[in-house]
Amino acid sequence: MNTATAPARPVTTTLPGPWGAALYDCRIAHVRTRPLRHAFQHRTYLWLVDLDRLPRLPAPLRPLARFQARDHLGDPAAGLRRNLDAYLAGHGVDLGGGQVLMLCHARSLGHVFNPITVYWCHGADGAPVCTVAEVHNTYRERHRYLLFPDPQGHAGTAKTFYVSPFFPVDGGYRMTLPEPGERLRLTVHLDREGGRAFTATVHGARAPATPLGLLRAAVRHPLSTLVVSAHIRIQGLRLLARGLPVQPRPRNSQDGAPTR
Repeated sequence: MNTATAPARPVTTTLPGPWGAALYDCRIAHVRTRPLRHAFQHRTYLWLVDLDRLPRLPAPLRPLARFQARDHLGDPAAGLRRNLDAYLAGHGVDLGGGQVLMLCHARSLGHVFNPITVYWCHGADGAPVCTVAEVHNTYRERHRYLLFPDPQGHAGTAKTFYVSPFFPVDGGYRMTLPEPGERLRLTVHLDREGGRAFTATVHGARAPATPLGLLRAAVRHPLSTLVVSAHIRIQGLRLLARGLPVQPRPRNSQDGAPTR
């Protein structure tokens, strides 16, 4: 009698909607407290997708949302999941085929800019294993931070990547990145000598990703990723006008790679 059993299938979370993905209408806020105070906020929308079940949009809607490896770290000829698994393997992490949920901007109308992409990584039993925060700067560089948050999503890491031209590469991040549900609530603090220097928050409400939902989001936030990129540059010009000095940019950043 053959008593062999088939390997257990990974436990997954099913995302809502016909595409198995979610859309979050978001408010993003940045608050700089040192050496001078400067704050701004803007609205946009973000996708939450399963890396193994990326949305398959009908042809007329594809220009509004494309998920491509070239827009993230790794081999642009490989898939998003394959690139993430290779990165994790390089740090001794094996998910055993477990689910990975990715929060990001999709490429829309030929443009994409993701200041931060978050990957929630699970083992085959569905339990959280780690979280990856992928940061992009406006110099077309990218970097990943491997995090092991507590049950509330709190994690810390040293800052090793040049992002804002007004901060050097020093200090550390305190992040709160709980896996999103009906609500999305992310916080990133930058602590430098003397105290907290910067805080970014992302708050949003979930809706199923549907054709009508995507069209509404695209109309409500036209050219969303282009607006985000432009907004960051405009705020930089305002800081320059206020006399904030630009910090030298390191020639190379760990795990950095130019966009294509």
